[in-house]
Amino acid sequence: MNAIPVLSAAEAAAWDSAARTQFRIPSRVLMDAAGRAVAQVLVRECPEAVKGGVLVAAGAGNNGGDGWVVARALHAAGIRVWVSALDPKTDDAIDNRALARLDGVHELGREEPWPAAAVAVDALLGTGATGPARGDVLALAQRLVAYGAPIVAIDGPTGLDLSSGEAHGPVRAQLSVTFGGPRRGHLLAREWCGKVVVVDAGFPPPDPVWPLLVTDAWAGARLPKLAPTMHKGDRGRVTVAGGADGMTGAALHAARGALAAGAGLVKLVGSPGSVAAARATLPDVLTVESALGPDLEPDAAAALEWADALILGPGLGRAPERAKFLEAALARRPVPTVIDADALVLLAQLAGGGPQRPFVCTPHLGEFRALFGDQLADAAANDRWAAVAKAAQKLKGTVLLKGVPTVVADLRGPIHVVASGNPGLATGGSGDLLAGFIGAFLARGGAAPEAAALGAHALGRAAELGARQWTARSLRPADVLAALPDVWRAWASVQPAGPPLLAVLEPPETA
Repeated sequence: MNAIPVLSAAEAAAWDSAARTQFRIPSRVLMDAAGRAVAQVLVRECPEAVKGGVLVAAGAGNNGGDGWVVARALHAAGIRVWVSALDPKTDDAIDNRALARLDGVHELGREEPWPAAAVAVDALLGTGATGPARGDVLALAQRLVAYGAPIVAIDGPTGLDLSSGEAHGPVRAQLSVTFGGPRRGHLLAREWCGKVVVVDAGFPPPDPVWPLLVTDAWAGARLPKLAPTMHKGDRGRVTVAGGADGMTGAALHAARGALAAGAGLVKLVGSPGSVAAARATLPDVLTVESALGPDLEPDAAAALEWADALILGPGLGRAPERAKFLEAALARRPVPTVIDADALVLLAQLAGGGPQRPFVCTPHLGEFRALFGDQLADAAANDRWAAVAKAAQKLKGTVLLKGVPTVVADLRGPIHVVASGNPGLATGGSGDLLAGFIGAFLARGGAAPEAAALGAHALGRAAELGARQWTARSLRPADVLAALPDVWRAWASVQPAGPPLLAVLEPPETA
């Protein structure tokens, strides 16, 4: 299976150009494959269209040409279809309108009333469109919205910038069908796109430097395997350092996350209160009491040396002595490390840049600002892909920026993009679980960027499963952990959806 890229408008245009020029795939062939794939998805996802019919609103460009192909394919299958269109301006769109007319597809006049249909197709503007819709396109889009039928968008809903995610309206789609890979705007503006289905339109393999969408198939292939002869030492040893007085929960969540992600042994270095709580509620965890700075006690130092991976920061606090503790911990044996929560803010106070070891930093945007400064944080608001890549270069390590979507960048290799999850993760403790998951994967020898992407996708998928049972509004970290076994089972036997489907992104639960 080829990698599924996450594309800007410029990258999508470059891919289309390479298909036509370098690989000599005629543009008409690409348009025909794209339109027929949309028709197939439409019938699969909207079975009521078979009985109630479909209305297609087609623009003047190649997106409108795709719409004419959809209309032809539906008409050939005996499904009632009507097209309300602007006059096409590209050769491929002109030719496909001509073919549709020859086939007997019903074309509506500009002022003709629209008949009742079960589904409407938005084929007005494609990936390269920017800014608000104008003129005849806007009028047709507004009429489409007023029509009231569920809308299937080709590429994306009219008025959505598929590079920046800026939504001008007026169209909200229940289903968006796009080609080869999701566009950035699909992931930034999920509420405008509905369900996003990525289909194969015959493009050549994508450029390996483009950002990579993390899918269940990708994750299942990289999930550390278990062997019948394993013992607890083989499954990785993780030390969590944090849990200052009053912040016990964060460290315990990280420890629980590491265990749930498969770590064989987990040790907590924390305050006496955190250790007491762990002994009372989490007997699976080994414990070491520590003042958490300024000095590193011998037992705490031994716990750091013992580990195959460290998690530094959950509930650590930001007092001056915590910075000394972090500095001392990072001076020990250079095992792979997750730097999370308070440790991210403290790291910015330490001299010498990033740690001299494999590591993953896991900031949300506020922590990203504290660690990398206002300029890079402001840039992340406009282009989180480029900003995270610059942050990784600055620290010389792996940076995971939490959000919608989550983006993981490293010094080399593709950026990983995680689109799973829902607002149920916007609660205290979710980030601590993520740190635990990543720590467990690092302890099994996973490369830092892959461990980070794997952990984020596991968290997102578990949140999706949990929200179906408990709702996103009620979701808590314990619910995410309870859903996690079903994620592991699903990833153990991922089945392809079958042509032309490449990926399906369900709309996030918001109830």
